[in-house]
Amino acid sequence: MAQKGDLLSVRQDIRVVDATVRDGGLCNDFRFSDKFIKDLYAANVKAGVDYMEFGYKASKEIFKEEDFGKWKFCKDDDIRDIVGENNTDLKIAVMADVGRCDFRNDIIPKNESPIDLVRIATYIHTIPAAVEMIEDAAKKGYETTINIMAVTKAKTEDIKAALEIFGKTPAKAFYIVDSYGALYPEESRRLAEMYCEIADKYNKVVGIHAHNNQQLAFANTIEALAYGASYLDATVDGMGRGAGNCALELLLGFLKNPKYKVDPIVKIIEDHTKKLKAEGVKWGYDIPYMLTGQYNTHPRPAISFVKNDREDYSAFINELYDIINS
Repeated sequence: MAQKGDLLSVRQDIRVVDATVRDGGLCNDFRFSDKFIKDLYAANVKAGVDYMEFGYKASKEIFKEEDFGKWKFCKDDDIRDIVGENNTDLKIAVMADVGRCDFRNDIIPKNESPIDLVRIATYIHTIPAAVEMIEDAAKKGYETTINIMAVTKAKTEDIKAALEIFGKTPAKAFYIVDSYGALYPEESRRLAEMYCEIADKYNKVVGIHAHNNQQLAFANTIEALAYGASYLDATVDGMGRGAGNCALELLLGFLKNPKYKVDPIVKIIEDHTKKLKAEGVKWGYDIPYMLTGQYNTHPRPAISFVKNDREDYSAFINELYDIINS
């Protein structure tokens, strides 16, 4: 597949998705102040961002409400307290994990909700359940996307088979999800071409959600963009689980569409994310995350290492080797 557009062209198919609250919430158990959420919402509107993901629709039977902030559950009234009737061009998104969401009860009909997009996250082995969730959300009136997680662990033939299945559903976008930050740009390109080939067959689009374990989240995002991906996830200041994500301010500065503005996002960094870091909320590139990215494995051990303020990297290498090969 040929490169789509160039560095000076405007792609009208691009949609920028701010995932700060959802992915960043994994750093602080979703305990954001209402002021942060309101300021971020206003900044996204000013910046021309297309979607703002507020968090998860997590099951209260699985997760205790007292253990998390409100954006773990994204009650419709809580979102409405922030956005009102959302009389803007910005659309509101939430994520629903297969097996961790009481979607039949917690996702209400679209005409009763401020939410526009439900992003369903699945692994290869839970495809039938993901299809059921897509169809349920679509019947209720929502846009849907399907995010196939940990794609670097999946076999190519399994990914293709999954995309063929999802192509027959109402999902509007297939997402490449580099859960472990293990992708390199050449691999990002290859996946984008593969996803886009099947997406075109079913009149879908492709998105990418990248993690920054090897400082390649931005590079992988724009490489996938160049070869057909159009839904682009990013977070303010790269805030996200572990090493974090493609930085929203980098992405908006790269895109040449004049609708996108960087200044409002930089203001959020100045007013909020710097303070979050000073208060001890941790995210961003670090040696332990680099190692889990290179090993193509879940960052859980690295998150624990960083949380405990350890610096014995050599010992961690041996621990990680034992974990992976046990």
